[in-house]
Amino acid sequence: MDNTKEIIKNLKEKLFLKKQHGSYRMTDEQLADCDSFCEDYKKFMDVAKIEREAVNYSIDLLKKNGYVEYKKGMKLNPGDKIYRNNRGKAVLMAIVGTAPISDGVRLCAAHIDSPRLDLKQNPLYEDKEIALFKTHYYGGIKKYQWTAIPLALHGVICKADGTEVTVSIGEDENDPVFCVTDLLPHLANAQMSKPLAKGITGEQLNLLIGSRPFKDDEESGAVKLNIMNILFEKYGITEADFISSELEAVPAFKARDIGFDRSMIGAYGHDDKVCAYTALRATVDCENPVHTVVTVLTDKEETGSDGNTGLCSSYLEYFIHDIAEALGSDGRTVLSASECLSADVNAAFDPTFPEVNESNNCAYINKGVVITKYTGARGKSGTSDASAEFTGRIRRLMNANDVIWQTGELGKVDEGGGGTVAAYIANLDVDTIDLGVPVLSMHAPYEVVSKIDTYMAYKAFSAFVKD
Repeated sequence: MDNTKEIIKNLKEKLFLKKQHGSYRMTDEQLADCDSFCEDYKKFMDVAKIEREAVNYSIDLLKKNGYVEYKKGMKLNPGDKIYRNNRGKAVLMAIVGTAPISDGVRLCAAHIDSPRLDLKQNPLYEDKEIALFKTHYYGGIKKYQWTAIPLALHGVICKADGTEVTVSIGEDENDPVFCVTDLLPHLANAQMSKPLAKGITGEQLNLLIGSRPFKDDEESGAVKLNIMNILFEKYGITEADFISSELEAVPAFKARDIGFDRSMIGAYGHDDKVCAYTALRATVDCENPVHTVVTVLTDKEETGSDGNTGLCSSYLEYFIHDIAEALGSDGRTVLSASECLSADVNAAFDPTFPEVNESNNCAYINKGVVITKYTGARGKSGTSDASAEFTGRIRRLMNANDVIWQTGELGKVDEGGGGTVAAYIANLDVDTIDLGVPVLSMHAPYEVVSKIDTYMAYKAFSAFVKD
């Protein structure tokens, strides 16, 4: 009888798929490395809340590590490190490998935009002696989550004379912050009787920015005038300058440890900066790769990847064509031989809302980086669906490099779904699969990730670019 139990135990160990808490497989030293890595990640999250800031941070890090700006026609040799800045809102980087470029590149692709509130082109107005900004939400949000929280204002203003003003208000302890107001529950019977999606409308996401009139002027518009006077004295802008601005309202929260055990990180924008940072670090830390490494941190994923800084455009393809030409090959040959990790997050199982997931095929925090074979919605609409062969290759690579990993999909089949940039890269004839970090409260103003999963993403991208 005892022998039978032992046989059954051994067979289960050999034949069953297990999703095990990552800490059971990590030494104390590895956990310390994990926690140290995540301290740097938190610093990044506090200074790179919008795509422009993430680009600036990345380029500063690249320059410190020997990267130079690439111009078409530059000669390239193995070991050269280059980058290209796409309009200040996306960045590409590459390390030339020792293998012929015709063998393809190892491509990592993450996005650095996150859901937020954008100011409209004519945002400033006054109503009943209160000054507000009109906004248009960016990406998929639950609108009610953006009320009654402190918001900071980030972005750039291009003035009439062509000069640019960089804006970041609300991050310093001495800065003011802004907010979207909400109804008190005493008067919200009609609001709370509405479906959750309609409790707050897009046109009600108005940013509260001031309430004092200009000096003793009792004329209409005095509060608006006071706000514009403050902005003119500080930035030299007029109301017309809002037309040529990109100003984004984002949560003023700092990245913080979550839990008594400090095992998780709460922050705005884990989707997808947790993959962008880990891919960036893996690229910067890579030395003398066999295959040429290309990493792209892109914009516009949350709105469909359209526009000249999103991956529906050709800027990534052009970059690879330029590198291929400089190294004596052609872009078509290089792309067809290339492999890509589409570095994007997946939804983590939340025990408070278990009904939206199918437990055998969802991701869990602390169980490692998530390999997502397909995304899309319902009938796999909008997905590239990685091949069995390429999925097997990535699986073997993770196992060979002691990366803790799991599989996952975005909810039950008919529950919803979502997409990544994987399909746009796969459409270039590149073997592509999604790999990223599971996130709790995805697309909320304050998301949560596990430190173990974050570190495993870094290990996964490191293994891929060095392979």
